[in-house]
Amino acid sequence: MKILDEKLTTEESDIIEKLQARPLPNHVAIIMDGNGRWAKARHMKRIKGHKAGIRSVQETVEACVHLGIPHLTLYAFSQENWKRPSDETGTLMVLLRQFLRMELRKAHEWGISIKGIGATDALAKGIQRDLERVQEATRHHQHLHFNIALNYSGRNDILTAARQAIEKGLTPYQLTEAAFSDLLSTAGQPDPDLLIRTSGEQRISNFLLWQIAYSEIHVTPVLWPDFRRKHLFDSLLEFQNRNRRYGGI
Repeated sequence: MKILDEKLTTEESDIIEKLQARPLPNHVAIIMDGNGRWAKARHMKRIKGHKAGIRSVQETVEACVHLGIPHLTLYAFSQENWKRPSDETGTLMVLLRQFLRMELRKAHEWGISIKGIGATDALAKGIQRDLERVQEATRHHQHLHFNIALNYSGRNDILTAARQAIEKGLTPYQLTEAAFSDLLSTAGQPDPDLLIRTSGEQRISNFLLWQIAYSEIHVTPVLWPDFRRKHLFDSLLEFQNRNRRYGGI
């Protein structure tokens, strides 16, 4: 789906041609980090960084649709993020609802299915309703499966899957890696081939702990509000130059 053609520079078009000549990841996951530092560097309130980061989300989704990358997971809000001031978390939830409402038209136009992963049942009722409405409206779309990790914890994802395995009465021999993966929040989707973290921090931050066992990791110093498609392209080019051995030689 060529949705970027009119926006691309000649250099970007050349990069895309190079990217599409080699295998691209089936699933890209991104830890969106650095919003607060971006705002602080500009003597703004932290929430300004979160607002600025929405454009980065939109540009990343657009680029993945254009390239034909079938799965994208963005780490939007962790369970640990509730430790932040209530005015910041409250505004983040407002921004989330606004984003869901704004992007529904594009989701239909571009064939994007949107899914919230994480303990979404603990979010405010209004957010749950908005998320359920968007998920239901887009569930048949197949071009891009877009996961938004909300109130997410990798450890909790694993614990929840383990509890479900017990509730289902699975025996130790029935509980294979494949069976366990089918109980996680990303059930039915491939594990991420590429994990990107912005802002230069060298941490996983409790994100997709089971799923990223063999993901290639790319850390960029770029703060999330400054992350644009050219930075995504750089990450993808580096990914294509990696030798993925999966424990072999």
